[in-house]
Amino acid sequence: MLIRSYVQSDLARITELTIETFRPFYEDSFRPLVGETVFAIQHGGWRDDYRKQVPELHDPGSHKYVAVAEENGVLGGYVAWTVEPARRHGSIVLLAVAAAHRRDNLGTALCEHAFEAMREHGAEMVEIGTGGDDFHAPARALYERLGCVKLPVAVYFREL
Repeated sequence: MLIRSYVQSDLARITELTIETFRPFYEDSFRPLVGETVFAIQHGGWRDDYRKQVPELHDPGSHKYVAVAEENGVLGGYVAWTVEPARRHGSIVLLAVAAAHRRDNLGTALCEHAFEAMREHGAEMVEIGTGGDDFHAPARALYERLGCVKLPVAVYFREL
């Protein structure tokens, strides 16, 4: 699997991959958990939110980067990150791996690629966030295998 820098022609596929990857969270996990009203207000337009967010992920002039993993021209995943050199801080913004490539260390390789790029831009620490629900359990396991420390956080929603 080749990991390379994002190019504009990757946009449609990484947008599609993002929606494919996170659909089970929004539709099968979050929606049933919080109910229709909270879902509609908080994430009712989640697909369009990604369609707006993904094109803005790669902007090296603003210290925003994307790397994609591909094999034989087929995109298997991507990682997006930012760096704040003055704070020596990097953040993984999004990590998405196609279902066919999960459990084969592609997520690890993408994160390690981003970590190395962050170090090259002066970062000395990285921040990665994910959910505490069952859908995000594989991401939590990955981040812990990478040596990240989990900070317990609780977020609550309630319909008024």
